[in-house]
Amino acid sequence: MSSTQRVRPLALGIFWQADRIFVTKGYDAVKDQIFYRPLGGGIEFGERGPDALVREVMEEIGALVTDLQYVTTFENIFTYRGEPGHEIVLLYEGRFVDPTWYGRDVEVGLEPTDDPPLMHGVWMRLDEFGVEAPLSPDGLLEVLRSHTPKSGASRPFGDGM
Repeated sequence: MSSTQRVRPLALGIFWQADRIFVTKGYDAVKDQIFYRPLGGGIEFGERGPDALVREVMEEIGALVTDLQYVTTFENIFTYRGEPGHEIVLLYEGRFVDPTWYGRDVEVGLEPTDDPPLMHGVWMRLDEFGVEAPLSPDGLLEVLRSHTPKSGASRPFGDGM
């Protein structure tokens, strides 16, 4: 069984700034499609979800996060770069320790496994995601539209539409 044929446990973090969330911009060359994804990544053997998220955010953009609260778990079956994938996603929300992160529109971090090696992070409103700018993983946008942030962030646009 190849690594692409295994179910991958994933921890993702939602970091709110009023009605926006921090996401990274990705590109699937096979689909010729730009997509957006929250910070986070794979959970290693013996590692708890929140610990994986703290580690991944530090690796991805060099930021410390805190006050992580579990939101939900969901499943994602997808195709990326022509390869099938299957993830079980543990979703958390939290906040950046350094408040200056909330004033940054775009941040570039280094993730050794990214191709290209630069990661672009942006703040986006939920209503900015759609067919031309999908939010990954599948199902996440619906979860966020029906979720009331635990971190006290406001969503003045109501249900996201």
